[in-house]
Amino acid sequence: MLRSAAFIARKEIAHLLRQRETILWTFIMPIVFFYFIGTVTGGFGGGSGRPTTLALRAPREGGFLVHELVRRLEEQNYKVVRPADAETFDKISRRLIVPESPAGGNFTQWVLAGNQAKLELRLRGSELTTNYDKVRVARAVYTVLADLAVIRQAGDPAGPESFKRLQELPRALTLKVESAGLREDIPTGFSQAVPGTMVMFTMLVLLTSGAIFLVIEREQGLLRRLASAPISRGSVVLGKWAAKLALGLVQIGFAMAAGSLLFQMDWGRALPMVCLILFGWAAFNAALGILLGSLARSAAQMAGIGVISSMVLAALGGCWWPIEVVPEWMQRLALFLPTGWTMDALHRLVNFGYGPAAALPHLIGLGLAALAVGAAAARVFRYQ
Repeated sequence: MLRSAAFIARKEIAHLLRQRETILWTFIMPIVFFYFIGTVTGGFGGGSGRPTTLALRAPREGGFLVHELVRRLEEQNYKVVRPADAETFDKISRRLIVPESPAGGNFTQWVLAGNQAKLELRLRGSELTTNYDKVRVARAVYTVLADLAVIRQAGDPAGPESFKRLQELPRALTLKVESAGLREDIPTGFSQAVPGTMVMFTMLVLLTSGAIFLVIEREQGLLRRLASAPISRGSVVLGKWAAKLALGLVQIGFAMAAGSLLFQMDWGRALPMVCLILFGWAAFNAALGILLGSLARSAAQMAGIGVISSMVLAALGGCWWPIEVVPEWMQRLALFLPTGWTMDALHRLVNFGYGPAAALPHLIGLGLAALAVGAAAARVFRYQ
């Protein structure tokens, strides 16, 4: 039985890897999506600890309040630059403009005289990213105003020395923020795009190229000819499953290598458990491909089912974006989806630095799902 299954698996995986569609969606399109999604979401959530460039246009003789503002912006993880020309300034996606004093004095003197000064923040990007920038810039501005109000209330003259003394005073209330897990990187940019795209494309390829090939074999009578050979039904199903599993593992291995070499993806310290999770994911999709390929009536129907189900499960499971940004009911729903199990396990192991035990329930869930779907696939498998 095993020799027959191995023979079928070798022949089928060799045939699948010669198909242009398989090559395109296994080796080329994932790289394109890695780059596109990772670049678009690179600043999402604050840039994973790296300073964000903010262009500042302010009067050269703005006074100490401008310097205080710059310091507070840097505390908010901004790299403040002051381009020399308007063209360079406009190219930067985050720009803050401090107005000139209408009276001809510097900005600080104008504000200390009790006049209102309106700062202008210009942003380009997604709504989630720009909202985060608004919060950070507002916090920098309001802390300067709050310190100025405290100095005025104490009757001290406003100046660099008074701000320094206030900064050195002990705080009655402090807030300590730490990253969840053992690493500081949060799942944004390439650290979200590479695992998410890999999980999505593994399902997409196995539910389209892998499953459609089974439908075509049945339509062309190839499976009927196989049924006349001295090979058991179990060997045929096992061989088909092994071929699709091998295709999924080839795609996963290539995606992990490309993510590491091209996008500096760090797969964390629990790499063996990461590989086991991805093996379970490929095994589940290989079995699902056989099940759906046996139930589909035509190749066109199977293509529609494969694409739609892959896209829906990828979106709901957190492959396209961190699941934390969606409503709470969608976060709960992801816990009942295989894509959600896989992405949650990868985030625990890769992004948050947890040990292998943190993903053990996910591995058991994927294993049981693969066995259940595999049993159903073997039961409904048909030669014609």
